[in-house]
Amino acid sequence: MRVPLVAGNWKMNTNVSEATDLVRAMLAELDGITGVEKVLCPPFVSLTAIKELVQDTSIQLGAQNMYFEHKGAYTGEISSRMLVGLCNFVIIGHSERRQYFTETDEIINSKVKAALISGLRPILCVGESLEHRETGRTETVIAGQVHAALAEVTSTDQLVIAYEPIWAIGTGMAATGEQVNASISIIRGTVASLWGNDTSEAIRILYGGSVTLDNIAEFIGKPDIDGALVGGASLNTDQFLSIVSQTAAIKSR
Repeated sequence: MRVPLVAGNWKMNTNVSEATDLVRAMLAELDGITGVEKVLCPPFVSLTAIKELVQDTSIQLGAQNMYFEHKGAYTGEISSRMLVGLCNFVIIGHSERRQYFTETDEIINSKVKAALISGLRPILCVGESLEHRETGRTETVIAGQVHAALAEVTSTDQLVIAYEPIWAIGTGMAATGEQVNASISIIRGTVASLWGNDTSEAIRILYGGSVTLDNIAEFIGKPDIDGALVGGASLNTDQFLSIVSQTAAIKSR
């Protein structure tokens, strides 16, 4: 059975003081929720401070991005080796990285490889635009992104995939549970074609896109959806705690 996972992506929000206040506000209750993996992904500048707060708890940390080179003259970049010891997970290929920073499938593939080599667990993001969906290209696009991101990557169950339809991110326009489950079934089938059914069934695939405490149950109740990559709602203590607790309760049934 796949253990559900809920990751909070804080994006470019909170300074160090605000980040630590947010963690302190939810720490005890979040640590007490069992049956689900909990990952916080704050900005780079807060990773060290939050690591100290969550030490000896069940809460894990993730970075929001990384560069694929291990070191060198790459001003402003953070390598996977710099993240080792600070966090366990790293988000790779988020739609905002693809859109605003022109990250290509090749770059994302290089990042996945570098993360795995360093022992980090990638949360690989894939998803289609509204135009892709309206023109019937959802399957082609997301299967193509999975193929490209995992090219020459050795089969592993350390990978997490997040399906995040671009049209449902930060728009308040969440997809339906049926739509998401169907798309995640495509992703799982694509992984099976690359790495076999056993690995495909072991990998957790999350949904990300305007997830709230009011709609999480619709997604988590579907068999192929293993958790959520939560954006804005992860910055609200009550919202995030509710999303995590609902996920744990529904998946334990």
